Amino acid sequence: MAVREQLLRPEADVVYPEERLPWPQTILMGLQHVMAMFGATVLVPLILGFNPNTVIFFSGIATLLFIVITNRQVPSYLGSSFGFLGSVLAIQGGSHGNHDLAFGGIIIAGAVYLLIGIVVQLLGANFIRFLMPPVVTGTVVAVIGIALAQAAWANYKTELVTATITVLAAALASVYLRGFPRMLPVLIGVVVGYVASGVDQLAGGYCATATAGCHINTGAISSAAWLGLPTFSFPPKFDARSFSLFWWIPIILVAENTGHVLAISGIMKRDLSGMLGRTFIGDAVGTIVSGLFGGTGETTYAENIGVMGVTRVFSIWIFIIAAVTAILLGFIPKFGGVVLSIPLSVLGGIELYLFGLIAVIGGKIWVDARVDFSKRANLVVVAIPLILAAGNADLKIGDFEINNLGLGALSAIILWQLLRIGHLREGGTEGSLTGSATPVAVAPLTAPARAANDRPNARRNQPNRNRRR
Repeated sequence: MAVREQLLRPEADVVYPEERLPWPQTILMGLQHVMAMFGATVLVPLILGFNPNTVIFFSGIATLLFIVITNRQVPSYLGSSFGFLGSVLAIQGGSHGNHDLAFGGIIIAGAVYLLIGIVVQLLGANFIRFLMPPVVTGTVVAVIGIALAQAAWANYKTELVTATITVLAAALASVYLRGFPRMLPVLIGVVVGYVASGVDQLAGGYCATATAGCHINTGAISSAAWLGLPTFSFPPKFDARSFSLFWWIPIILVAENTGHVLAISGIMKRDLSGMLGRTFIGDAVGTIVSGLFGGTGETTYAENIGVMGVTRVFSIWIFIIAAVTAILLGFIPKFGGVVLSIPLSVLGGIELYLFGLIAVIGGKIWVDARVDFSKRANLVVVAIPLILAAGNADLKIGDFEINNLGLGALSAIILWQLLRIGHLREGGTEGSLTGSATPVAVAPLTAPARAANDRPNARRNQPNRNRRR
């Protein structure tokens, strides 16, 4: 599909993927999307102990691969997925364990995800509705947030004051700010918490001690060069645990990306359900390439969907600019040093905010799809997985291991298939694929902002369009 370069027409409300704004506007909007994805994308490697430069470098590479595989029809940015956190931490034994086995697990998850994408491409989107109707999708997403709650609190309690400042800053930003800044609560929360830690540290307060949870590691910044190559880890390693802990993660990625694609369809007023298979394949290829060289698993980002909801600009070119910018950031080790210097308490505060939102987004999917909880099957499909996740349940048989996140996600799908026939006999429905068209993500502000007061500059930032050949 040829890309048409256009200047905005006054009467036009949407810039479609195949269209392009003039270069100055395209570059500015691309940088805007970098800011939107930045907070969550760099948070994941900080939690896992991965190299931030490598992770953001491969988020850009994965986005470019995704754009090519989806034939430039699905405007999205690929960033670090929170769905991998539990499994990576489990196989590493924390954030500073053996990364090589984690990278192997990420590749395994990507390979399984690739097979799912091929099946969906061949059989169509109804296959997803059969496997994961809204009651299952919402449960899988809620399980992510609940399963990660203990990790969030472990970091939060290292220094309660700074952690509380961080989470309150993020919460206040997401509610009281308007326009584009409202898309950045994670970034704002981290910056405010970081500044609070720095002020206390400079004043010789509690944060000045090396053991304090709010201590800023200035050595990570000073020792980093301004320019340098990203650190690539190769080859990855594989064992039985890297398979058992990671093979089920595509269930989460399918839930996330299905919601994202349908959300973009709704905002753009263009049906993209036929692109689900290509979307899964694109994300899977990006995940495999990222894991192969030391990056995280990838997923489409709801933060960027929120930005598109405000600007109504879906041009693929802005995501190409964002991806290239991320790749360039990968060559600045000083950037990685700043990320690595973020205190544990700041990390815990923003984790509390994000993981809680993930759990609530699962409930939002049920509400949007009008899941009927007077039906017993729906109650069971939700109840058991949530308790497995909250109870930190795991299953170990020799070298085969599944953590609480995996048990929760798998049990939701298995229970639905076991109870599906009885549910339909009782007059229940499976739910519409489009009934859950809400962004399913790890991001704050997961629903596109359409209110007038959330778009103060939407028209003003878009010059008149006159087609130019």
